[in-house]
Amino acid sequence: MPLNKACVGREYPPVTITLTADAMQKYARAYNDGNPAFFDANRAGGVVAPPMFGVVVTWDALMKAMMDPELNVDLLRLVHGEQDMEFPTPMRPGDVVTATAKIVSIEHKSTGETMTVELKATNQKGQPVQKTHFIIFIRGSRKRDAASPEARPAEPERGAPLLTVAQTIDKDQTYRYKEASGDPNPIHVDENVAKMAGLPGIIVHGLCTMAFTSKVVIDKLCGGDPTRLKRLRVRFSRPVLPGQTITTRVWAEGEREGRKIFAYETFNPEGQAVIKGGVAEIAT
Repeated sequence: MPLNKACVGREYPPVTITLTADAMQKYARAYNDGNPAFFDANRAGGVVAPPMFGVVVTWDALMKAMMDPELNVDLLRLVHGEQDMEFPTPMRPGDVVTATAKIVSIEHKSTGETMTVELKATNQKGQPVQKTHFIIFIRGSRKRDAASPEARPAEPERGAPLLTVAQTIDKDQTYRYKEASGDPNPIHVDENVAKMAGLPGIIVHGLCTMAFTSKVVIDKLCGGDPTRLKRLRVRFSRPVLPGQTITTRVWAEGEREGRKIFAYETFNPEGQAVIKGGVAEIAT
């Protein structure tokens, strides 16, 4: 049954949570990030949340949309296609954050369907702390690569990268990320379910891979200051497997409106892109 286009424009009731240092730090550890900004309460400015912790604060709001019975989402055919996150205001322990979800588009294609959910979150002061476009792909009946929803133009030739960083995914990464993020999708922790979904086995959460790349950006391009990262956008092009080493290559793309712009791609050990179209925007 196709996604129900009558749901486009539907907004869901807000979800409010109180943020804790424990939850923020559990999330950071789930993608192997020991940045002092997330752990050292004595540092200037105190503890802040990892920017990608926005995944956690908006998760329940997202689920209200995804589990709408009138929407007709088939979870076994669902893959996460793209993620575009903005980080306007740092989140801190004790913040009371309210998140909302809205379905902004549903498109039917020859290979399947895409849906975009817009997620917004504000703190107790009314300041925006998160804006996300969460884009899913529902695979059609024709057999395709699980994370390659449609044909895309070739990535531009950019020459030698500004920097190249390798990171190894732990064997238990998906289990830790599941607990820290709140994402219980069994394709990340149950091999039988993953194979039923047409995957080679357990795969790493796309957002976990994205979190790994956020660490590259913050460590190498933000001087270790996570509050400088203002936007991160990726397109998930291939699954990552536990135990693999991923390599991220970054290119400078100039400046725009007071931000430095960088493009990046991330590759598996075979040299195949697992993230394409990566964009990072950093406050100068």
